[in-house]
Amino acid sequence: MTAAHDGTAPGDGAAPDEHAGKEHSAREHPAREPAAGVAERRLHPVTPLRRAWAPVTVLAGWAVHDPDQAQRQLTRLTTTTLLIGIAVLIPAAALYGFLSWWFTHYAVTDSELRIRTGLLFRRTAHIRLERIQAVDVTRPLLARVAGVAKLKLDVIGADKKDELAFLGEDDARALRAELLARAAGFAPETAQEVGEAPARELVRVPARVIALSLLLIGATWGSLLTAVVVPPLLWLATHSLWTVLAAAVPLVGGAVTSSVGRFLGAYDWTLSESPDGLRIDRGLLDRTHETVPPGRVQTVRIVEPLLWRRRGWVRVELDVAGSSNSVLLPVAPREIAEAVVARVLPGVTVPEDAALARPPRRARWCVPVWWRGHGIAVTDTVFAARHGLLRRRLALVPHAKVQSVRLTQGPWPRAWRVADVHVDTGANKTVTARLRDADEAAGLLHTQADHSRTGRHRATPDRWMTKATSAAATQQGHSETTQQSHSGTPERG
Repeated sequence: MTAAHDGTAPGDGAAPDEHAGKEHSAREHPAREPAAGVAERRLHPVTPLRRAWAPVTVLAGWAVHDPDQAQRQLTRLTTTTLLIGIAVLIPAAALYGFLSWWFTHYAVTDSELRIRTGLLFRRTAHIRLERIQAVDVTRPLLARVAGVAKLKLDVIGADKKDELAFLGEDDARALRAELLARAAGFAPETAQEVGEAPARELVRVPARVIALSLLLIGATWGSLLTAVVVPPLLWLATHSLWTVLAAAVPLVGGAVTSSVGRFLGAYDWTLSESPDGLRIDRGLLDRTHETVPPGRVQTVRIVEPLLWRRRGWVRVELDVAGSSNSVLLPVAPREIAEAVVARVLPGVTVPEDAALARPPRRARWCVPVWWRGHGIAVTDTVFAARHGLLRRRLALVPHAKVQSVRLTQGPWPRAWRVADVHVDTGANKTVTARLRDADEAAGLLHTQADHSRTGRHRATPDRWMTKATSAAATQQGHSETTQQSHSGTPERG
């Protein structure tokens, strides 16, 4: 039986912005006439080529779902029937792609991004601009060849990203800049003039470092070892070539894609700082441009695999409310990672290993050996908890992002006077300080609730581009003053 206690005082519920996930910001309604003065735009003309594959995909899915029936139907087809079917299918697929493109429009109004779709049943998705927290530009390999890009939007309250596919590369960048500018509060008439916010490169991860880091991960060698060992064992047990192939192909394919795929996805990983957040540019074949929105980061995790420690490498992961972005840096020296964390969480210092308090020795009776990997540290700005002995994970939660605090204690831990303290964040994630002394855990429960309340009161809303715009205006004013002083012409009121 587990005893649980809520550490959040009454009235200390989550900020309205953190509970926004319960609302659907991108709602669908029957289509209505566009507002006067709002120019609707179409997607790039190559979009029908992408959508024309939909009927073919349906047939392929049916063949995979029922291969026996599909094979029987194919054997009955004559050459003439097959040619007629192809002659009908290709124009039908092309017509479907064209019509779906022709009836798809999007428009940016003063308050929302509106997307109208549908051939027979018209639907309009309304995405409010203030609910947009990140706009990512993705360019798959074939899209890069065609000079187009896909726009993905992280919207508060949406289970998955909304997307516009495809736009011209210049149009995608311009639309991204316009959406971010309007979300930052710029007037519609000036949002298009703002343009894409400038970025300053912070870190660029070399390809050789990414490759070596993947080779030093145990999961890579584990998948390769499984692919090498399992097929011979199956051959000795069954002497069936088809059984061996059925097992070997997925194992080898999984081992290769897990390593090569991660390398291709992390190739040329570049982290830059811009007024709209931290930008991530990555990918060899499929180029992706992502944005980590400011103020939405709930938890930062510093991961340190065993084989990385000798080189001093770590990986930085994030929990972002309403976003699927998770990796901020795939691999980096610890000092660089800590500098990046300071950018994500201003005023937060990563605790040293010596500053993390270990559980009491009696905790070894609850978790033998692995109890040594746990530790916590609570500062004025952050709640830090570490777990893992071979693969260390240090989680940092700013006090302002803590939604609730809980204490749990099972029968066996209660006998040894230890308990767990759980800190819940706005990203529906939990950070746990395990195996703490029972009295320490009870005190931590109330202390953390006070820290969270104080942190939320001190926290200030962070809107995109606000600080950067002020800084740019200040810098511009300073430049004008300097030019005037150099020219010797005083400013007249």
